[in-house]
Amino acid sequence: MAMTSLLTHPHWPAPIQVRRSARARRMSLKVDPANHGATLTLPERVPNHVAMAFIADHLGWLQARIAALPTPIPFAPGTEIPLLGLPHRLQSAPGARRGVWIEDGIIQVSGPAEFFARRTEDFLKAEAKRRILSCAEPMAARLGAAFKTVRIGDPKSRWGSCNSRGTMAFSWRLVLAPERVLTYVVTHELSHLKEMNHSPRFWAWVRSLNPDYETSRRWLKANGGSLYRYGLSSVAPQTLGE
Repeated sequence: MAMTSLLTHPHWPAPIQVRRSARARRMSLKVDPANHGATLTLPERVPNHVAMAFIADHLGWLQARIAALPTPIPFAPGTEIPLLGLPHRLQSAPGARRGVWIEDGIIQVSGPAEFFARRTEDFLKAEAKRRILSCAEPMAARLGAAFKTVRIGDPKSRWGSCNSRGTMAFSWRLVLAPERVLTYVVTHELSHLKEMNHSPRFWAWVRSLNPDYETSRRWLKANGGSLYRYGLSSVAPQTLGE
């Protein structure tokens, strides 16, 4: 079981949570954008003075990453968010009984104010699954392959995954990206049903489904991090290891 403690220092840009873990094989420092703090993970037997020296050695890195964190954009009335890359404004409709719906570029969210953020995120997750399934089903038929299940979550290190049992998983945040980018990630994971690797044959399958996939791949690398600004979660964590 991991043991944690919280350290602060007047010269540090943020509090640092220290986590000791029997599974850790090296020290790593991770910025936690949700609270503009950081986590230092240590192997169990690393002494405190070594941990403090590690922080001191990488203080510049930590200061720069904390300073560069984008401001989170909460799901709140009046906030503008992208839906398939197009701007949509969130609006409260407390007297309505329609759940969440889109009307003239506005995402209307019914119900009490305290449920606004959760209902917005639930809507986006459902919309992501609907869009992904509508894209995946005809493409799987073109491949002559079949997937079993599509799961939607909020992973921090990948946009999608596919295993040999035909289970595919995707980040709901793909529904915030331009439609062609969502399509690229779906074709990427579907292609793993043919090749469970990233060999030239794998990329040939991707290209057969999505000839212009490289444009979307570049967009995701350049802009994907910005999608983590939205909603209950914040931006993706950044880790420095040694």
